[in-house]
Amino acid sequence: MLKLRYYGDPILRRRAMDVQAFDAALRDLASQMLEAMEREEGVGLAAPQVGLDLRLLVALAMREPGDESAEPVVMVNPEILERSPETWVYEEGCLSIPGVRGDVTRPERVRVHYQDLDGTGHTIDADGMFGRILQHEIDHLNGKLFIDYLSTADKLLLKARLRSIAKLNDE
Repeated sequence: MLKLRYYGDPILRRRAMDVQAFDAALRDLASQMLEAMEREEGVGLAAPQVGLDLRLLVALAMREPGDESAEPVVMVNPEILERSPETWVYEEGCLSIPGVRGDVTRPERVRVHYQDLDGTGHTIDADGMFGRILQHEIDHLNGKLFIDYLSTADKLLLKARLRSIAKLNDE
């Protein structure tokens, strides 16, 4: 069973390595990540969040918050090609930073290129919640966390909470 990594774990601050092998092991890993995302009641999960140095993410293709009919998507080696100039603010949280939420400004729409589990390339336009989820998870693959978007004042207020979250990695 895959175990979550929390704020303070160095893997969350590194750019993940490209996936090279599109094989049964990758499909099994994606399946385990989908199970972990569901178990943790998340809407997205990037491989570094479970200690894996790979550019792999799973996400729910939600149209809006609480879209329980959203289908899960697996993306290998995703990259954002374009970002819309229009932005929107929404309160985000993260499985790797439990109990912390904050308003994050992100582009309304993104164009993302990725590979599926067979290595076939795809390009999609994503907006709404799905676009936001993809931006959040791709940030993870680049070593960036949603708290990096918060104001200096907000980060100072979170300092003690973040220190306590980092201790979860030792459990």
